[in-house]
Amino acid sequence: MPIEHPCKNEDGETVYIRRPHLPSPLSDWHDANRIATVVPAGPMPLHLNGIAFRSWEDVPLSEAQWRAYVATARFTEPTFEVPIGKLPAAGAVVLEPDGRVWIVAPSNQFAGNLATFPKGHVDRGSALRETAVRECFEESGLQIELVAHLIDTTRSKTHNRYYVARRIGGTPADMGWESQAVHLAPLATLEDLLNNPGDHLVLKALVALGETGMKRIFHDRAFEPMI
Repeated sequence: MPIEHPCKNEDGETVYIRRPHLPSPLSDWHDANRIATVVPAGPMPLHLNGIAFRSWEDVPLSEAQWRAYVATARFTEPTFEVPIGKLPAAGAVVLEPDGRVWIVAPSNQFAGNLATFPKGHVDRGSALRETAVRECFEESGLQIELVAHLIDTTRSKTHNRYYVARRIGGTPADMGWESQAVHLAPLATLEDLLNNPGDHLVLKALVALGETGMKRIFHDRAFEPMI
């Protein structure tokens, strides 16, 4: 039975979820071998891996504020050249210290995606890093810190830049209307969860980091992946 998403869309309209997800037991969040799932405004543990789950209170509101927020990220990245006929987009692959990865379930399987990495179009006047952080917050409710460039991919309509990131705040229960669930999934389960071939390219780049590379992400503020 369809249910109302607690967040309205950008036109102020109610979004109905035709096949809602079920939240996982709270204990799954603390088991690195389990897929943990939360639904909009659903229950969450108080913290995970030493970081509290609570709403991001001082979310940037203007483009200038988003630009200032990402300005602290200290890493280099290659030139982003968008092929003719493609739209620029940016997203983030958000890692947890326990080895799991954050992914979102688009509302009503938008664009055929059962689950995917947070990503969105780059608006006029915006930039790649700002877009990645903002889209991640809107789709997952998470406050993140970008730590490295991961990969660029091309899809039918977009040319996409993906960053590696780590969670520093927020709560996935605050996901916006574009998502009907947020998952924290072990790396080994992602190939089955992600049904878009473009996401499998991103996953391949993530796997190439290796266990050592992923661990360094949580210690180095300017991590440069060797892939």
